Amino acid sequence: MKKVFYYNTPIGEIGIAEERGYISNLLLNKEELINEEYIIEETELLRQASMQLLEYFNKNRKTFSLPLAPKGTDFQMKVWKALCDIPYAKTCSYKDIALIIGNPKAARAVGMANNKNPIAIFIPCHRVIGSNGKLVGYGGGLEIKEYLLNLEKTNINPSKK
Repeated sequence: MKKVFYYNTPIGEIGIAEERGYISNLLLNKEELINEEYIIEETELLRQASMQLLEYFNKNRKTFSLPLAPKGTDFQMKVWKALCDIPYAKTCSYKDIALIIGNPKAARAVGMANNKNPIAIFIPCHRVIGSNGKLVGYGGGLEIKEYLLNLEKTNINPSKK
C-alpha cells in the first residue's frame, strides 16, 4: 500500500511518500498532490526519513541512508544516480552531469530530468546550477534551492554523517 505523511521543516511542510518499503516521493509543495492511491499514514520508514531530513536541516547529517525508489525513464534514472554522487556542499552544472552520464550534448535533457526528480533533497538536484554559476530552476522554487545550498555551505561539521 502507498503511504504519505507530512512533516514540518525549516522550509515548510514536506510530504514524504513510500511505496513497498521504499521512499518514492518528496513533496515540497502541499499543492503537489499524490494521487488517491496513497493514504495518509506515518510508517516507520517515513518516520526514519523525516528524522534524517531534520538531522540534515540541523547540520548533523550530510548523507542519507534510506531505500529510494524513484520512478522514471532510463535516462532520468542515470541522471538521478549521478546527482547522488554530488558531494555535500558542492555544486556542478547540468553540463557536468551530462558529461558524467556519457552524453555531453544532453545538458538541457539533464535539466528536464532534474525537474522530474520525485525525491528532491534525498536525491540532491538542488546541487545542480547553471554553467555560469547562477541558480536556475528548482521545482520547490529558487528560494528553497538557495536555502539548501546555503545550509550546506555554512557551519559544516566534518564529524557528522
